[in-house]
Amino acid sequence: MKTYVEEVQHYPSSSGSPFSEAVRVGNMLYLAGQVGTDTTGKLAQGGIGPETEQAMTNIAAVLKKCGSSMSDVVEVTVALIDINDWPAMNTAYSRFFKKHYPARTAYAVKDLVMDARVEITCKAVVR
Repeated sequence: MKTYVEEVQHYPSSSGSPFSEAVRVGNMLYLAGQVGTDTTGKLAQGGIGPETEQAMTNIAAVLKKCGSSMSDVVEVTVALIDINDWPAMNTAYSRFFKKHYPARTAYAVKDLVMDARVEITCKAVVR
């Protein structure tokens, strides 16, 4: 049996939190969940639309820092506090993908960190 050993690269959280904002294994990049916080650490105001837009902007920034992009995203997971926010989340989310949409799962949860309404994570290819 042949064994493959891939180098694992961790991208520490810029907030100093005890997790990596992304981990790269081979050409795959696994991102930690992003909520809709701005550079000051405050949630975007205005509800699910602005929070989703900010979370996706945060994801795009992490991907860029790690050598990837939104066009390289292959899978997304979305956690929503209220499943009724799904249509508005979709409106903001869809603006971040130009050609193809990645596979996606969305579900409702009881609570999210910082009283966020949405948390989004993804997997992407690094070219």
